[in-house]
Amino acid sequence: MLLNTSVALAIGLGWTLAQAAGTQNVAAATAAGPANVLQLSASGQAEAPQDLLTLTLATTREGTDAAAVQGELSQAVDQALAVLRKDVQAGQMEVHTGEFSVLPRYDREGRINGWQGRASVVLQGRDFARITQAAARASAMSVAGMGFGLSREQRERLEGQAQAQAIARFRAKAGEIARAFGLGDYTLREVSVSSDEQGDAPRPYGLNRMAMAAAAPVAPPVEPGRGIVHVTVSGSIQAR
Repeated sequence: MLLNTSVALAIGLGWTLAQAAGTQNVAAATAAGPANVLQLSASGQAEAPQDLLTLTLATTREGTDAAAVQGELSQAVDQALAVLRKDVQAGQMEVHTGEFSVLPRYDREGRINGWQGRASVVLQGRDFARITQAAARASAMSVAGMGFGLSREQRERLEGQAQAQAIARFRAKAGEIARAFGLGDYTLREVSVSSDEQGDAPRPYGLNRMAMAAAAPVAPPVEPGRGIVHVTVSGSIQAR
């Protein structure tokens, strides 16, 4: 009876060890993942003249009374908007208020000895002449900055071109790599597409309000650069 029990235990132990070894082999195969998986990326780009102008008008005020400074800023903004609204046209020139702040000014002892404020109005659109001429007529504020970019329509067009280029390069590179490893074809496992736009940095202007008041209204010169859209396609393939 004891012998039979020992034999049964030995058989059971052997089966358990075999089962454990089989489980480990399956787990190892699962952990190893699919074979011949490669990571790669490719990019494309397209460029065109920047067709969107963003122009900022600003003014500053100082005084000993915060409410008075705020009132002067509000008046300047209202005067500028009254002039600018006459030239507003969807897509060509749009206007909105920007920064508006009134902050305390301190003396050497850290006591408030006055107030200083700044307000701005932003003009944006594709009609450069309309924007700059309107800005020149808004004499209550002066040009504080200017920047160029791509309109939504222009960016979408360039992004489509750059994306088609990036995808074609990705597919060509995937085929070349698969063949270099002696494999004839590949399947796409995962892919991601990202894009970004590059262009000229905004240009600051140092004209002050007194200088603008003394001079005749003159539209500031503008010269846009070129906008570039980059698209990158990244992903993994399985060569076979």
